[in-house]
Parts: sequence; structure tokens; C-alpha cells
Amino acid sequence: MSHEDPQSSARSWLVWGIGVAVYGLAVFHRSSLAVAGLVATERFGIGASQLAVFTMLQLLVYALMQVPVGLLVDRFGSRTVLSAGAVILAVAQAGFAFADSYPLALLARTFVGMGDAMTFICVLRLVPSWFPTRKVPLVSQLTGTIGQIGAIAAAVPMTWALGHLGWTRAYLTAALIGPVLLVLLLLFVHDGPGTRHRRGIALNPREVFRSLKASWYQPGTRLGFWIHFSTPFSSHLMGLLWGFPFLVTSEGLSDTLAGTLLSVTVVAALAAGPVMGILAGRHPWHRSTLALTMIAVIASVWTLVLAWPGEAPLPVLLLLMCVVGFGGPASMIGFDVGRTSNPPARMASASGIINQGGFVAALLVIVLVGWILDWRTAGDSTSYTPEAFRWAMSVQYLFWGVGVVQIWRHRRDVRRRTTREQVAAGSSMVAD
Repeated sequence: MSHEDPQSSARSWLVWGIGVAVYGLAVFHRSSLAVAGLVATERFGIGASQLAVFTMLQLLVYALMQVPVGLLVDRFGSRTVLSAGAVILAVAQAGFAFADSYPLALLARTFVGMGDAMTFICVLRLVPSWFPTRKVPLVSQLTGTIGQIGAIAAAVPMTWALGHLGWTRAYLTAALIGPVLLVLLLLFVHDGPGTRHRRGIALNPREVFRSLKASWYQPGTRLGFWIHFSTPFSSHLMGLLWGFPFLVTSEGLSDTLAGTLLSVTVVAALAAGPVMGILAGRHPWHRSTLALTMIAVIASVWTLVLAWPGEAPLPVLLLLMCVVGFGGPASMIGFDVGRTSNPPARMASASGIINQGGFVAALLVIVLVGWILDWRTAGDSTSYTPEAFRWAMSVQYLFWGVGVVQIWRHRRDVRRRTTREQVAAGSSMVAD
């Protein structure tokens, strides 16, 4: 089984499936606060801005860890880094279960973000090692979308657990899943066929800087970054913190119905992921066009909801959850652009740079929504009005605008460079 074109097999799917399960658990832990936001305000005696700090800190750690994690994966392999991430997640979530003060809870969520950061890039790096080149775009899409099943478990089941088991037992039960997956990971996951641990070349600080600089100055990496910046942040905004309060407070839905609608985003992502993977594989020159189309669709449906007089009808909200869910698969296009633009030795570090985009955007949007809600709400009240939510959710348009401009700019650079290389090599090449 060669590295260039490994044969798909039951072992390949087993390795990938365990990796995706660990990533899905990370998504669960990341999203588990979304339906607990109102409970958390009571448990820790905090307001909207302080509640947003939970997610802000977690996403900040996640974003800051992406490049170091990419370098670690290139150096020590996916198996080692993924195992460390699973351990950190389990310990951090257990700590969050027992946290009885705001500072302790913040510390726990910091380590949740750290463990979360050590999962996705590892699984993404396993894909080209275990699957034929022609299947990599599709399996990469499946990695991102199937992993989001963890967000479903963080919606309705976690709502039930918080209501029936209480805070500590609900989060402690979630933490105990990690050791089970860790055992499976250590037993079955290898970095490649016939290679238990893949080790890269040790780099000194100067070589690390040179490698990261080469990755960033590759136009495909920057295009991938801005695609990832622009497409998934609305999904993170809804799934990580503000979706549940928005649907309950602004749109008048029950807790159960709001949790169910949040799960729809994941179902929509699961349905759209394979389609986008196939389209990206068949039409590589138009991958950025597909991303731009999805941004336009998401922004248009948000406009419909925010402009609706009074509470939007349930079918319109259902449509919103579906198109918001499409943002996750659309963001995977950025990784595919980065993969075809960088050599294998820099693949994980380039993916880390790209992965920062969506989470930096999500971090900024989530914090700004919290600030705007507090600004538009009288006094110290947490009784947010529909008008306050309309003001707050409208901040997304700023980020879509910046993202679209940058995608348009960098895809032009990628196409020009690809055309020059195509002419020089006398062969057909992949662009964006």
C-alpha cells in the first residue's frame, strides 16, 4: 500500500472512523455549552458578555493552537497528537463538571479548547495516508461533516441530561467517553499503512519560521484561509453559544424545539458534505466559486429572518438552520485548496493556518454579539429583546464582506500562478 495511492480497505475506514469519533467527541465538548448557556448564567452568576468569554477563550485557545498543532503533527504524526488531545479533553471536561466558580470554569474551558485543537488536523492528515488520491476530497468532506454529529449530541441529549442529571453528572458522563475512544485509538490507529508512528524532521526555530512563511506565502494557503474565515462562523455562532438564546428569546421557540432546530444544522451539513466533496473533486478550478455561492446563500437567508416583521415562521427558521449548516462543508473547500497548493511535508502546518480562519472569525463574531446584546439591553438585565438580537446578529455582514473581498483577491492570484505553471509544465493543473 503506497503513500501516493493507498488502496481503500476495511482497515482504512476503521482508522478513519476512530479518528472521526475522537473529532466528533471534541465537537461535542466544544458545543456542550450551547444549550447550557442560560443554566451557566445562573450557576456562575454571570451576564451575556461573561458568558461569551467561555466560548471566546475556548476558541482563542483553539485558534492559537492551530499552527503549533500542525507543526506537531508534521513532526510527531497524527496518532501521538490525537492521543494527547483525547486525554486533555477528558480531563478538562471532568474539571468543568465540578467547577463551582467562574474562574475555575474558565480554566476548564481553556483546556477543552486545547484538546479540541489537537483533533481535526490529525484526522485530516490521516486521510491522504490511508485513501487513494481520488477519494481524498470526498473523505476530507466526510471528516468535517460526520464529526459534526458531536454537535447533535450536544443539543437535544445534553439538554435532557442537564434537566434530569444536573450539571455535574451531565458533564462528567460526557467526560468518561474519552477514555473509551482513547483505548480504541491506541489499539487500531496508525499514522499510515505499515507505519505505527510517522516522524518528521526535527526543525529548529529558524526552520520552523521558514516553513510557516513558505506555507503562508503560497497563495493557495491564503485563499484557503479566507474561505475558511468566511463560511463556517455563522454555524459556530449558532451552535456554540447564541443560537439557543436567539431561537428561544427572539423567535419564541420552546427549549426542546430550539434544541431540535440546532440539530438540523448538523443534519444539513451531513447531507451537503458529500455533494460539495464531489463537486470540489470534479471542478477544482471552481472551488472558490462554490464557496462564494454558499456565502451568498447564507447571508440571503439571514437577511430574510432578520428582516421578517415579528417572529419568523418555523419553515423560515428551518431554512435558516439548513443553510447555516452548509457553512461547515463549504469551509472544507479551504483545506482542499491548501492540500493541492502545498507539498506533503507542509500539509498539516498549512491546514493549521487555514483552520485558524474560521475560528478567528467565530471568536470575533461571538464576542461582538455578546457586547451588542449588552449594549442594546437596559441596565444589567439578561432579558434580551428581539430588537437587540437583530442588532447583534447583523454583525455577521461585516465578516462576510471582508471574506468575499479577500477570496476574490486571492483566487485571482492563485489562478494567475497556476496558469503560469501550467504553461511552463505543459500540463493541466488544479487551481481553486
